[in-house]
Amino acid sequence: METKEAVEALGAMAQETRLTALRLLVQAGPAGLPAGEIARRLEVPAPTLSFHLRALLHAGLVSASRDGRSLYYAADYARLRGLVSFLSENCCQAPASRRRA
Repeated sequence: METKEAVEALGAMAQETRLTALRLLVQAGPAGLPAGEIARRLEVPAPTLSFHLRALLHAGLVSASRDGRSLYYAADYARLRGLVSFLSENCCQAPASRRRA
């Protein structure tokens, strides 16, 4: 993952409703949840939720698929793993002179 992609992903998550929705989708598993169910669980109006899910979708953190009249959203686990990997890249490799004793 490139820095620009990480900034976009982190920016998309930097809002309470979006972060809560993303965590809900991570817990839901690969099948995801229909938008109506997400709105119900988060107690958010459908238009508001749509706005927030669109931001997560644009950042590549979730995917959307249609099943009949329902729109299902699911967490993109590969993208999330990539973000965590980017954030922890070179972890704990500070120069010896900067390490605490």
